[in-house]
Amino acid sequence: MIVPNDEMVVFPYTESLEVIECDYRHKTFQYLWRARTSLSNGLMFGGKTKVQAGLQWYEFGRLTASKLRIPLSIAFCNITTHNHFVLERGKTVLNSHALVIKLHAESTLLEHSQLIGVLNSSVAWFWMKQMCHSKGGGGIGGGIATEAWEQFAELTASPLKKLPLPATYPTELAEVIQELADERMRIAPERLIMQVVPTGERLAAASSRAQEILLRMIALQEELDWRCYRLYGLLDEDLTTSIGTVPPIRLGERAFEIVMAGKMAAGELETTWFERHRSTPISEIPSHWPEDYRKLIESRIQVMESDRNIALIEQPECKRRWNLEPWEEQERRALRTWLLNRMDDGRYWSALELATCARLADRFQSDDEFRQVAELYRGRSDFDWAALVTELVEAEAVPLLAVLRYSDSGLWKHGIWERTWELQRQEDRIDSAVETDAGISERLKAEVARKRKAEVIGEIPPPPRYDSKDFRKSTYWSLRGKLDVPKERFVRFPYCERDVDPTTVIAWAGWDHLELSRAIAAYYECVKNQEGWTTERRIPLLAGIIELLPWLKQWHNDIHPTYHERMGDFFQQFVEDEARAMEMTLDQIRGWTPPVQSRTRGRKKRNT
Repeated sequence: MIVPNDEMVVFPYTESLEVIECDYRHKTFQYLWRARTSLSNGLMFGGKTKVQAGLQWYEFGRLTASKLRIPLSIAFCNITTHNHFVLERGKTVLNSHALVIKLHAESTLLEHSQLIGVLNSSVAWFWMKQMCHSKGGGGIGGGIATEAWEQFAELTASPLKKLPLPATYPTELAEVIQELADERMRIAPERLIMQVVPTGERLAAASSRAQEILLRMIALQEELDWRCYRLYGLLDEDLTTSIGTVPPIRLGERAFEIVMAGKMAAGELETTWFERHRSTPISEIPSHWPEDYRKLIESRIQVMESDRNIALIEQPECKRRWNLEPWEEQERRALRTWLLNRMDDGRYWSALELATCARLADRFQSDDEFRQVAELYRGRSDFDWAALVTELVEAEAVPLLAVLRYSDSGLWKHGIWERTWELQRQEDRIDSAVETDAGISERLKAEVARKRKAEVIGEIPPPPRYDSKDFRKSTYWSLRGKLDVPKERFVRFPYCERDVDPTTVIAWAGWDHLELSRAIAAYYECVKNQEGWTTERRIPLLAGIIELLPWLKQWHNDIHPTYHERMGDFFQQFVEDEARAMEMTLDQIRGWTPPVQSRTRGRKKRNT
């Protein structure tokens, strides 16, 4: 399952939501195996672990299949400044702060849109704010929220269930707004790059259309708000117009904003509303609007001035903010993602060899589509290609060697994780021995394996979780996280740069352990035999293969169909032979640390 920002979720279930049987020949289960103990010990309601509750170690702790089989739902954030309910079609990964409303199984798209229209109205949010817990004015970590519209509220299911609904819904308005929202989402830069190679013309056309849609959505949201005032009985007269006659509205041009701007001009109000939303305050109704619409806005302003109930709601804290990420920033992030996706394409990594950023730059320069997108990303055609590739790579790469990845505290935790993995391997060996023992009936094998593991190994405690201070760089932390799950696109090899090409050396993270080992070994032989590297310079490369040995022995030690030998054993012999030639032990090579750089480097000596 892939979400638009290129993050991935492992979903070990079939289309019918049945859990998939564990098979370690599959790379997905090999990937999850690293965190098996942590995943096994996830607590369920009642204090039991997943395994104790009868679940597979890799299952989700709670998966309500009956609800997931109904694709449509309404999602919303529970900590928010304003109401923002969205239609969810069952293909989005929601985080822990998103709540979901599920209607009955027979509910139609129209019924969902109708309800979303009411939930997103200003009058509904006014009611919700009275019923929900206020998070106050903010503080440490979130800044100080000095104005009412920037303060957060906690929206939970219990009060939301009590929201009174009108007898009729703003159906047509809700439908059109939903259709516009869907179209704007389809042409968003992050979606556009999934469909076609981005060009300046395509991005410009999408930007223009997105702006048109936004201005129309702002206008229609105003109609929806004022329609809901009447549907809830707050107004006797209809102060709306037909969908076809509503002109586009910019931020700053809504009735309540015009009133605010007038008060600002009169010195009666101080607010950062317009500045924060990148809009311009205007105290007069725009002259370019049709006369009928101008009169309608005048009527709305008069009602706001005379009707206390409407005045309470037509305030910034109840009105949709439309505080969207600037389109230019969305474009830049999307272009960067496209470039990284192309660099991450297996077609560029068919040869098992480490590559320098300069060499990669040469490859990508000959790719016309890559060149086209790179020029858009840089905003010019005469840029430094090696610098671009290095910039992209280093933000998405993590060193292979643990000593280059972790701080001292991280190395200590990593040592515990390594011991945990060795205990897991012992469990696997017991499972394998029991499975192949013809003297044990199939019916008893699972119980026999469980008892043997309990006697020989006992309970494996979950290893400690990492935090940001455990990694040498913040990028490593952002790519790995608390469970040190590899999510990087590239593997870095610091201190392994060539003399003739000092740019960053990397491997593709899409290779398995055997492919990566082969690439390192090929590079090692090249710099040893062709470039005459000293023993000291070659040690980090050999140390990398040594770190891969446990995984080679675990996943790649069957007889290889091409080489007709066990590749884990082959690389074990390779590093032992090289260590002997270096007159070093494997532990000495494994214990390599980067050279200490002088803190006074480049400074002039002080006269004494």
